[in-house]
Amino acid sequence: MTYETITLPGGATLTGYIPAPTVAGDDHRIGLVICPGGGYTHLSPREGELMALRYASLGVSCFVLSYHLDPHRYPTQLCDAAQAVAYVRSHAESFHIQPDRIAIMGFSAGGHVAGSLGVWWQNEELMAQAGVTPEQARPNAMVLCYPVITAGEKAHRGSFIALTGSEDVTDHLPYSLEEHVSPATPPTFLWHTWQDGAVPVENTLYMAQALKASGVQAEVHIYPFGGHGLAMANETTAVPGYDGQIIPEVQGWLEDAFRFLTQVM
Repeated sequence: MTYETITLPGGATLTGYIPAPTVAGDDHRIGLVICPGGGYTHLSPREGELMALRYASLGVSCFVLSYHLDPHRYPTQLCDAAQAVAYVRSHAESFHIQPDRIAIMGFSAGGHVAGSLGVWWQNEELMAQAGVTPEQARPNAMVLCYPVITAGEKAHRGSFIALTGSEDVTDHLPYSLEEHVSPATPPTFLWHTWQDGAVPVENTLYMAQALKASGVQAEVHIYPFGGHGLAMANETTAVPGYDGQIIPEVQGWLEDAFRFLTQVM
């Protein structure tokens, strides 16, 4: 495996985990940009490097995006994600991937970063701020894990305060992603737990409804048990001293998401 750290034009960093080709000409792999969660105030290592190593073991070229945090405001994080996908696409050959097989994955607030690119990649004005074209920044698929989606009643309010610098809900509403889904939004894999007490499950349900209404292909998993931030839901990502983070029924999302990506890209 090759490790590479790239500083993007806006100052965010992208850390690559590139599996070695198994055979000559092995350049058909998936590229995956991973956005860890952390409420726009920090980045969870459990949802970054550990996730990249797991997917790299499946032959996926992975890239963990260390996007800007509070006090940097929207659209800085969207621009970070756009630059990340564009960079991976422009270097697809050296990363042993196909330029039309680049997905973005996000956890919690990182799901809002990923989802923002998914709904706004075709916005020429926003992409111009990132210094890329819409086609360069387009994700071919998304994986959203217990994502922050809505800025309405079921919002994770702290994420939107950190994103906007405002406690006024009216300042948050423009970034409610379910309101911006369109037929141009890429195929999306979503999962959440029914018991999530930090980011309510309605975030995923609202996104799923919006995807359905726009005719976007999606796969949705709602698990009955487990709290927020489960990551792999196994021993690798469980936090010592916290019960209920090892849930075998949830662990299958990793392979399910990988299968989904291979089917839609």
